[in-house]
Amino acid sequence: MPDDAPIENVRAAIAQRLRHERALGIETVAPVALERRAAPTAASESILYDDVELKEAPAAPEAPVNAEDKAARWAALEARAQACAACALHRERQTVVFGEGNRDAQLVFVGEGPGEQEDKTGRPFVGPAGQLLDKIIGAIGLKRDDVYICNIVKCRPPGNRTPADEEVALCRPFLDEQLALLAPKVIVTLGAPATKTLLGTTQGITSLRGHWRLYKNIRVMPTFHPAFLLRQYTDANRRAVWSDMKQVVEKIKE
Repeated sequence: MPDDAPIENVRAAIAQRLRHERALGIETVAPVALERRAAPTAASESILYDDVELKEAPAAPEAPVNAEDKAARWAALEARAQACAACALHRERQTVVFGEGNRDAQLVFVGEGPGEQEDKTGRPFVGPAGQLLDKIIGAIGLKRDDVYICNIVKCRPPGNRTPADEEVALCRPFLDEQLALLAPKVIVTLGAPATKTLLGTTQGITSLRGHWRLYKNIRVMPTFHPAFLLRQYTDANRRAVWSDMKQVVEKIKE
Protein backbone atom coordinates (compact mmCIF):
# COMPACT_ATOMS: atom_id res chain seq x y z
CA MET A 1 0.00 0.00 0.00
CA PRO A 2 1.43 3.47 -0.86
CA ASP A 3 2.94 5.44 2.05
CA ASP A 4 0.48 8.29 1.48
CA ALA A 5 -2.64 6.10 1.59
CA PRO A 6 -5.42 7.55 3.77
CA ILE A 7 -5.51 6.22 7.31
CA GLU A 8 -9.05 4.93 6.74
CA ASN A 9 -7.69 2.60 4.02
CA VAL A 10 -5.01 1.38 6.42
CA ARG A 11 -7.61 0.59 9.06
CA ALA A 12 -9.78 -1.27 6.51
CA ALA A 13 -6.83 -3.33 5.30
CA ILE A 14 -5.83 -4.27 8.84
CA ALA A 15 -9.39 -5.24 9.76
CA GLN A 16 -9.71 -7.44 6.64
CA ARG A 17 -6.40 -9.14 7.41
CA LEU A 18 -7.46 -9.85 11.00
CA ARG A 19 -10.80 -11.38 9.87
CA HIS A 20 -8.93 -13.57 7.41
CA GLU A 21 -6.51 -14.81 10.10
CA ARG A 22 -9.32 -15.54 12.54
CA ALA A 23 -11.07 -17.61 9.86
CA LEU A 24 -7.90 -19.68 9.53
CA GLY A 25 -7.73 -20.16 13.33
CA ILE A 26 -4.71 -17.92 13.81
CA GLU A 27 -4.57 -16.26 17.25
CA THR A 28 -4.14 -12.49 17.12
CA VAL A 29 -3.22 -9.89 19.66
CA ALA A 30 -5.85 -7.60 21.13
CA PRO A 31 -6.50 -4.62 18.85
CA VAL A 32 -4.90 -1.30 19.75
CA ALA A 33 -6.85 1.93 19.28
CA LEU A 34 -5.25 4.19 16.68
CA GLU A 35 -6.02 7.83 16.14
CA ARG A 36 -4.62 10.91 14.51
CA ARG A 37 -1.85 12.63 16.43
CA ALA A 38 -3.02 15.31 18.87
CA ALA A 39 -0.97 17.58 21.03
CA PRO A 40 0.17 15.71 24.16
CA THR A 41 -1.41 16.90 27.37
CA ALA A 42 -0.34 16.76 30.99
CA ALA A 43 -3.06 14.15 31.57
CA SER A 44 -1.57 11.56 29.21
CA GLU A 45 1.80 10.31 28.03
CA SER A 46 2.08 9.55 24.32
CA ILE A 47 4.41 7.63 22.04
CA LEU A 48 4.31 9.24 18.59
CA TYR A 49 5.22 7.41 15.41
CA ASP A 50 4.74 9.11 12.05
CA ASP A 51 1.05 10.02 11.80
CA VAL A 52 -0.23 7.67 14.54
CA GLU A 53 -0.43 8.07 18.29
CA LEU A 54 -0.40 5.17 20.75
CA LYS A 55 -1.80 6.39 24.04
CA GLU A 56 -0.75 5.02 27.41
CA ALA A 57 -2.72 5.30 30.63
CA PRO A 58 -1.77 8.45 32.57
CA ALA A 59 0.51 7.88 35.52
CA ALA A 60 -1.19 7.94 38.90
CA PRO A 61 -0.64 11.26 40.68
CA GLU A 62 1.79 11.21 43.60
CA ALA A 63 -0.10 10.93 46.85
CA PRO A 64 0.23 14.05 49.03
CA VAL A 65 2.13 13.67 52.30
CA ASN A 66 -0.33 13.80 55.16
CA ALA A 67 0.37 15.65 58.38
CA GLU A 68 1.09 12.47 60.33
CA ASP A 69 3.65 11.22 57.80
CA LYS A 70 5.28 14.65 57.63
CA ALA A 71 5.58 14.83 61.41
CA ALA A 72 7.15 11.37 61.45
CA ARG A 73 9.69 12.41 58.81
CA TRP A 74 10.58 15.52 60.82
CA ALA A 75 11.02 13.47 63.98
CA ALA A 76 13.20 10.88 62.24
CA LEU A 77 15.32 13.58 60.60
CA GLU A 78 15.94 15.42 63.85
CA ALA A 79 16.78 12.17 65.65
CA ARG A 80 19.40 11.37 63.00
CA ALA A 81 20.86 14.86 63.30
CA GLN A 82 21.02 14.66 67.10
CA ALA A 83 22.91 11.36 66.89
CA CYS A 84 25.20 12.35 64.02
CA ALA A 85 28.95 11.81 64.45
CA ALA A 86 29.89 11.93 60.77
CA CYS A 87 32.47 14.72 61.04
CA ALA A 88 34.85 16.07 63.66
CA LEU A 89 32.47 18.87 64.73
CA HIS A 90 30.54 16.46 66.95
CA ARG A 91 33.53 16.07 69.26
CA GLU A 92 33.36 19.56 70.73
CA ARG A 93 29.69 20.39 70.45
CA GLN A 94 27.47 20.86 73.47
CA THR A 95 24.27 20.49 71.47
CA VAL A 96 23.08 19.90 67.93
CA VAL A 97 21.37 23.02 66.60
CA PHE A 98 18.82 21.45 64.28
CA GLY A 99 16.67 24.48 63.43
CA GLU A 100 13.41 25.94 64.66
CA GLY A 101 10.32 27.81 63.64
CA ASN A 102 7.15 27.39 61.66
CA ARG A 103 7.31 24.15 59.66
CA ASP A 104 4.65 25.52 57.30
CA ALA A 105 6.52 28.78 56.76
CA GLN A 106 6.67 30.46 53.38
CA LEU A 107 10.01 32.04 54.33
CA VAL A 108 13.15 30.22 55.49
CA PHE A 109 16.43 31.76 56.61
CA VAL A 110 19.58 29.66 56.17
CA GLY A 111 22.78 30.69 57.93
CA GLU A 112 26.28 29.32 58.26
CA GLY A 113 26.51 27.47 61.58
CA PRO A 114 25.87 27.76 65.32
CA GLY A 115 27.87 30.14 67.47
CA GLU A 116 28.66 29.99 71.16
CA GLN A 117 25.19 30.92 72.40
CA GLU A 118 23.51 28.62 69.89
CA ASP A 119 25.75 25.73 70.95
CA LYS A 120 24.72 26.27 74.57
CA THR A 121 20.98 26.58 73.94
CA GLY A 122 20.45 24.33 70.91
CA ARG A 123 18.61 27.16 69.15
CA PRO A 124 19.74 28.94 65.96
CA PHE A 125 20.46 32.68 65.89
CA VAL A 126 20.01 33.60 69.55
CA GLY A 127 23.26 35.55 70.06
CA PRO A 128 23.87 39.16 68.95
CA ALA A 129 23.51 38.24 65.25
CA GLY A 130 20.25 36.47 66.04
CA GLN A 131 18.91 39.54 67.85
CA LEU A 132 19.62 41.60 64.74
CA LEU A 133 17.94 38.95 62.58
CA ASP A 134 14.85 39.19 64.81
CA LYS A 135 14.77 42.94 64.12
CA ILE A 136 15.07 42.34 60.38
CA ILE A 137 12.19 39.84 60.50
CA GLY A 138 10.12 42.32 62.51
CA ALA A 139 10.85 45.09 60.01
CA ILE A 140 9.07 43.12 57.27
CA GLY A 141 6.01 42.60 59.43
CA LEU A 142 6.70 39.06 60.62
CA LYS A 143 7.66 37.38 63.88
CA ARG A 144 10.30 34.75 64.48
CA ASP A 145 7.52 32.17 64.91
CA ASP A 146 6.29 32.95 61.38
CA VAL A 147 9.51 31.78 59.69
CA TYR A 148 11.90 28.83 59.87
CA ILE A 149 15.59 29.32 60.73
CA CYS A 150 18.42 26.83 60.29
CA ASN A 151 22.08 26.54 59.26
CA ILE A 152 24.11 24.60 56.72
CA VAL A 153 25.91 22.78 59.56
CA LYS A 154 24.20 21.75 62.76
CA CYS A 155 27.24 21.76 65.11
CA ARG A 156 29.41 24.71 66.09
CA PRO A 157 32.76 24.97 64.28
CA PRO A 158 35.54 25.66 66.84
CA GLY A 159 36.09 29.36 67.33
CA ASN A 160 33.12 30.11 65.05
CA ARG A 161 35.32 29.48 62.02
CA THR A 162 33.80 28.92 58.57
CA PRO A 163 32.71 25.27 58.16
CA ALA A 164 35.10 23.15 56.10
CA ASP A 165 33.92 21.77 52.76
CA GLU A 166 33.89 18.21 54.10
CA GLU A 167 31.84 19.26 57.13
CA VAL A 168 29.31 21.01 54.90
CA ALA A 169 29.08 18.03 52.55
CA LEU A 170 28.47 15.57 55.38
CA CYS A 171 25.81 17.80 56.97
CA ARG A 172 24.17 18.82 53.69
CA PRO A 173 21.60 15.97 53.57
CA PHE A 174 19.98 17.27 56.77
CA LEU A 175 19.51 20.72 55.23
CA ASP A 176 18.24 19.36 51.92
CA GLU A 177 15.62 17.24 53.65
CA GLN A 178 14.57 20.12 55.89
CA LEU A 179 13.98 22.28 52.83
CA ALA A 180 12.14 19.47 51.06
CA LEU A 181 9.78 19.10 54.02
CA LEU A 182 9.34 22.84 54.40
CA ALA A 183 8.82 23.56 50.68
CA PRO A 184 8.88 27.33 51.31
CA LYS A 185 8.10 30.02 48.79
CA VAL A 186 11.36 31.89 49.48
CA ILE A 187 14.73 31.08 51.04
CA VAL A 188 16.98 33.87 52.31
CA THR A 189 20.62 32.78 52.50
CA LEU A 190 22.58 34.73 55.11
CA GLY A 191 26.18 35.27 54.08
CA ALA A 192 28.60 33.67 51.65
CA PRO A 193 28.89 30.09 53.01
CA ALA A 194 25.12 29.47 53.04
CA THR A 195 24.69 31.10 49.64
CA LYS A 196 27.54 29.22 47.99
CA THR A 197 26.35 25.93 49.48
CA LEU A 198 22.75 26.18 48.30
CA LEU A 199 23.52 27.69 44.91
CA GLY A 200 26.66 25.69 44.15
CA THR A 201 28.61 28.80 43.19
CA THR A 202 31.98 30.35 43.95
CA GLN A 203 30.78 33.93 43.49
CA GLY A 204 31.11 36.30 46.41
CA ILE A 205 28.15 37.48 48.45
CA THR A 206 28.64 41.12 47.37
CA SER A 207 27.90 40.26 43.74
CA LEU A 208 25.21 37.69 44.55
CA ARG A 209 23.12 39.61 47.09
CA GLY A 210 20.02 41.37 45.86
CA HIS A 211 19.58 39.06 42.87
CA TRP A 212 17.10 36.19 42.74
CA ARG A 213 18.48 32.70 42.27
CA LEU A 214 16.96 29.21 42.39
CA TYR A 215 17.50 26.26 44.68
CA LYS A 216 15.68 23.46 42.88
CA ASN A 217 12.32 25.18 42.27
CA ILE A 218 12.49 27.57 45.24
CA ARG A 219 13.38 31.27 44.94
CA VAL A 220 16.53 32.25 46.83
CA MET A 221 17.51 35.76 47.90
CA PRO A 222 21.15 36.00 49.05
CA THR A 223 21.92 38.77 51.52
CA PHE A 224 24.54 39.75 54.08
CA HIS A 225 24.82 37.76 57.31
CA PRO A 226 23.67 39.68 60.41
CA ALA A 227 27.11 39.09 61.99
CA PHE A 228 28.66 40.95 59.06
CA LEU A 229 26.23 43.81 59.57
CA LEU A 230 27.24 44.03 63.21
CA ARG A 231 30.87 44.37 62.15
CA GLN A 232 30.16 46.72 59.22
CA TYR A 233 27.06 48.59 60.37
CA THR A 234 27.16 51.20 57.62
CA ASP A 235 24.25 52.98 55.98
CA ALA A 236 25.15 51.33 52.66
CA ASN A 237 25.07 47.80 54.08
CA ARG A 238 21.84 48.41 56.00
CA ARG A 239 20.17 49.84 52.88
CA ALA A 240 21.36 46.83 50.87
CA VAL A 241 19.81 44.33 53.28
CA TRP A 242 16.59 46.36 53.50
CA SER A 243 16.39 46.39 49.69
CA ASP A 244 16.84 42.60 49.64
CA MET A 245 14.13 42.08 52.25
CA LYS A 246 11.67 44.32 50.41
CA GLN A 247 12.09 42.06 47.38
CA VAL A 248 11.44 39.05 49.61
CA VAL A 249 8.18 40.55 50.90
CA GLU A 250 6.99 41.28 47.37
CA LYS A 251 7.79 37.73 46.24
CA ILE A 252 5.91 36.19 49.17
CA LYS A 253 2.86 38.32 48.35
CA GLU A 254 2.72 37.12 44.73
